Amino acid sequence: MNLSPKIENFVLHCGEMGSRWGFNRTIGQMVGLLVINEHPLTANQIAEALKISRGNVSMGIKELQSWQLVKVHHVPGDRKEYYAPNGTIWDLANKVFEERRKREIDPTLTLLRDQILDSANSPEEKYAQEQMQSIHDLLETVTKWSAELQRLTPEQLQSLMKLGSSVSKVIDLKDKLLKKSQITEVCHA
Repeated sequence: MNLSPKIENFVLHCGEMGSRWGFNRTIGQMVGLLVINEHPLTANQIAEALKISRGNVSMGIKELQSWQLVKVHHVPGDRKEYYAPNGTIWDLANKVFEERRKREIDPTLTLLRDQILDSANSPEEKYAQEQMQSIHDLLETVTKWSAELQRLTPEQLQSLMKLGSSVSKVIDLKDKLLKKSQITEVCHA
């Protein structure tokens, strides 16, 4: 299986991005290759296209399955397994976000909760707990916000993203209205 220069550039870039997404270069390349192929690929086709060993492909497939990013297809009369992305680009992005939350954010939140609930034994520990509480609160807020975003359809999410700076203008307007309302209440009191 030969890749055109355009496809090869994309696949190689996905490999470079793999470490930023939470997995290694080869797995990033495998994701890129599977995403841009219209039809599912066998492990041998993946190995040939990426010029990697069949064993490396098998380990990569297992990792991609643990992330729920790849699904197996069977062709009637063919004993080979074929692999394809497990959903749309949006589905894959959501799965990566979800897995990263499970692997990175959740353990951090657990550690922070444990440390915050434990009694402080010194002023330094008290200060440290206050800082940990701030980190915990930020992570909780971001986690809840991202969970809400994941519930949106791709169309709703695109509409939200197109709002851009308009969202901050709406928040500013809300704050001005609340402030004006509070001033009016004080004047009538």
